[in-house]
Formats: sequence, C-alpha cells, structure tokens
Amino acid sequence: MDPLNFDADAPAEDADVHVTPYHISVAELFRKAGERLQLSWIAGRAGGERQLNSDTVQKPTLALIGHLNFVHPNRVQVLGCAEMDYLRKLSAEGLKQAIGNLFSTEIAAVVVANGEAVPDSLISAADQTDTPLFTCPEQSPLLMRVLSHMITQALAPSTILHGVFLEVSGVGVLITGDPAVGKSELALELITRGHRLVADDALEVFAVSLETLEGRCPTLLQDFMEVRGLGVLNIRRLFGETAVKPKKNLKLIIHLTPAETWQSLDRLDMSASNRVILGVEVPEVRIPVAVGRNLAVLVEVAVRNHVLKLRGFNSAEEFSERQRAAIAASSPSGSE
Repeated sequence: MDPLNFDADAPAEDADVHVTPYHISVAELFRKAGERLQLSWIAGRAGGERQLNSDTVQKPTLALIGHLNFVHPNRVQVLGCAEMDYLRKLSAEGLKQAIGNLFSTEIAAVVVANGEAVPDSLISAADQTDTPLFTCPEQSPLLMRVLSHMITQALAPSTILHGVFLEVSGVGVLITGDPAVGKSELALELITRGHRLVADDALEVFAVSLETLEGRCPTLLQDFMEVRGLGVLNIRRLFGETAVKPKKNLKLIIHLTPAETWQSLDRLDMSASNRVILGVEVPEVRIPVAVGRNLAVLVEVAVRNHVLKLRGFNSAEEFSERQRAAIAASSPSGSE
C-alpha cells in the first residue's frame, strides 16, 4: 500500500495473512521512553541499533557476582540501589570483574536507576562494548514497569487492516466493506454526530495481550480521511481536537453488505459471527446497505446492542424465549 495514495474504500484483506514481526531498537525505546522517564544517554551510543527481543526487564544482581546464566542477551538490565551499593563496596579489581561479567552477555542496554552516580569503569565498559548506558532519576520498580510496558507494546504481533476505524460511544469499531460501498461517508456522518476517528484506510492492529487488539493510526495518516468527491480532509482541523484519537482497542467489526445479499442474512442474528485477528476473536455485524437507510443510526444501535450483549442481555434470545413461551402456553398440553 502506498500511504501517499490511499483508498478509503480498499477491499478488506484476511487479517491473518500478513502478520508483521515487529522489533524495536534501543534508540527507538529511548525516543519513546526518554521524556517519560527522564532518561539520559551517557555512554555506548554506537549500540543504539541493538534490537530488543523480549519485554523482560531484569536486575542483573546475580550476574555481577558471576552467575551469568541468569542474564539473557538482548534485554534491558536495570541497576538499582542494591546493585549500585554492591558495586561501591568492591575493590578496584572486584569492580572491574563485576562489570566485565555484566557486559560479557551481549545485553541490549543498561539503565542506572534512582539517580545513582555512575562509576567511570561502568561508562568505559559501555563505550568499549558499544552497549547503551542510561541514567534515570526514577525508582527502579517504576522504571522497570514502564520500560516493560513500552517494549511489550512495540513487540506485539501486528497486521494491517483496511477500513475506517472509529470510537463510537466509547467502543472501537472497524467499518469494512467492498470498494465504493460508502465506508468513508458513513464515518464522516458518525464524526458529525460526536464520535471520533482513529484511522482511515490503513489500520495497524497489535495483539497487545492474549485477548486485546489495539488499533493504531499510522503516523502519516493521522487526522486525515479521504472522501470521494471531497478529496483528503483534515478531520482535526474541521471538527476539533476531540474528533480524533491516535489509538483504540478493537472491539467490534461492522461489515457493510450490498442489498442483494439480504436474503443470506440471519434476521434474528441467532448465530454469532466472529472474525479471528491475530488469534483474537472479534464480533462482527453485517449491515445491509440500500438507498434510504440511515447507516449512522444503525451503527450506533449495533454498538449499543454489542454493549448490552457484553452485559449479558441478548435481544434476539429474549425474543425467541418469549416466542417459545407463547407457543408452549397456546399448545393443548400447555392449556391443561
């Protein structure tokens, strides 16, 4: 897909065909977390392209005393108060040995937490091995949680879906359908009704947990929507800051279906329809498209109905149960 020539009505693809193995370098992690954690990069700048392959952030206490099998390569190591106190108590030869143990395992980066002073030997070892060395004023537990969360987000399996992704009544909704079926026009109507645009045409979907999909708008496409006849629109400038969001969890798919396929639809919606994306099942609702139908209202009601189902209320099942009860009451055996 060429992001400079995007088509808001491009046909949807099978979500599990093109799964992107995502990686994050130490330099990218620094750009993402540097301001939040007030990180300072003090040594080992040549190792910024080292790749992280795990969201595990470790404290290499045992590695400092020679137990190297407890430290895995390509991970971030955090030196907190206990580790720095241990290093300060060592002799010059012991300090050299401990730091040599730490940097012998091809770690991705080292972060000295709690605003601790960094020994010159640690800085020299980082420069010699091209291992990024950071300092941080935050306490090590918070530092490790934030770094682990950011790495998890970056390493999550991902794919690209085609459609328009919006937040409708607080629910992340992906609108899909054939080309020219009216997805962007419907999305524009929903935005005018107070709902929010996340992404038009290309949606990056990340499996951030076993049961959660997060939809993000590619940076190049943020705030923009293409509508046939109007061209490319900047939704933020047209409708204000509250009309857009950079990301949202994907909870519902609404597929716009041509009117000629109405006969194949389950009118009572008794059989739940789901679409599997990156191993996660997402409920899918198919709405027939025809002249005169108010699709924006139908989408809003579909979202409300989805929320009701999550709370344990199913209108179709309630109606069917009432129907069965009426039939049972009217039968000869039921009247006796």
